This record gives sequence, C-alpha cells and structure tokens, in this order.
Amino acid sequence: MKTFMAKNEDMERAWHLIDADGKVLGRLATEIADILRGKNKPIYTPHVDTGDFVVVVNARNIKLTGNKWADKMYHHHTGYPGGIKSISAEKLHEKKPEEIIRLAVKGMLPKNRLGRKIYKKLKVYAGNNHPHASQQPVSRTEG
Repeated sequence: MKTFMAKNEDMERAWHLIDADGKVLGRLATEIADILRGKNKPIYTPHVDTGDFVVVVNARNIKLTGNKWADKMYHHHTGYPGGIKSISAEKLHEKKPEEIIRLAVKGMLPKNRLGRKIYKKLKVYAGNNHPHASQQPVSRTEG
C-alpha cells in the first residue's frame, strides 16, 4: 500500500463565498483557515497547498463575544525604537473592518512560505459587493 501525496499540478481550485454577517470571529476564522489549507478535502497533504480560494463579504457585521470590542488589542511595530503601536478591536473595526478577519485567519495559518502562499487566496470585503463574480464562488451556509 502506498501513501497518497497530492501534487501541486493536480490541484483544482474552487472559489467559496462566505457571508460574515452576524458570525462570531473565531468560529468563522477557523472555518476559513480550514478551507484555505484544504483540510476539508480528502486529498489534504500538509506540505502542499491543496486549499481553495475564499471570498468573505460583510466583514463589517462580524461579532465578538464578551467585552472583546474594548479589551482586545492589536499590536504592530513601526521598526523604530519604542515604536510599538496598539489599537483596540473597536477602533480597528471602524477604520478597517476587513483587517480583523485577515489577522484572525493569518494567525491560524503556518508561519512559513506555504502559509504566506495560502494567505494570498483570502479575499475579504467590508460590504456585500465583491469583484469575483466571474469566478462563480459557491456560497457556504454551514456554521
């Protein structure tokens, strides 16, 4: 018996449309990360990009549980000494609502070349409109 290994040239990439309206951030992000990695497919291979493209709409209407809108902080460094910047989830949501979903999914992907390649297949939009209608994304309704 031989172990099956997926090959990059054999991959058929589908497009999935996910509506984030009223969904909890963490639960939605795990669903997206699984699709991006290809863990929902029987041909999943850890070291090969077997995942599909994901288009997320209505990122503006995402939910956070508890008091996370005020307490959850996002940090980044400018590169200068003492240059750590922090912003609360509420202010980041007002400024860039799609960035909260991007950061949550990015944290669930591998921190290597493969993870960076997989991350590029995520498309997030604050509103209901997206420019990927020609790819005919399949709407996902579970969760």
